[in-house]
Amino acid sequence: MSSWRNFFTYNKYSQITARALRASFTEQERVAAERRGLTILKFQRWENGLGGTQIPLAEEEARLKEAVGKSS
Repeated sequence: MSSWRNFFTYNKYSQITARALRASFTEQERVAAERRGLTILKFQRWENGLGGTQIPLAEEEARLKEAVGKSS
């Protein structure tokens, strides 16, 4: 008996299953899921062994796009 492990890495398997799941969503569900994904991702900068404040990724991307637009 063969399993997916004989053919794919775990990352590839996850990518395939995620694509299949997204394809099963209606358009409205797909948009809501993408929005949730952007609001959940956060990061923080560490300096001298201390973590800074957590920043939502969507806010940081918007800030960087704005900064690039001003410098052009």
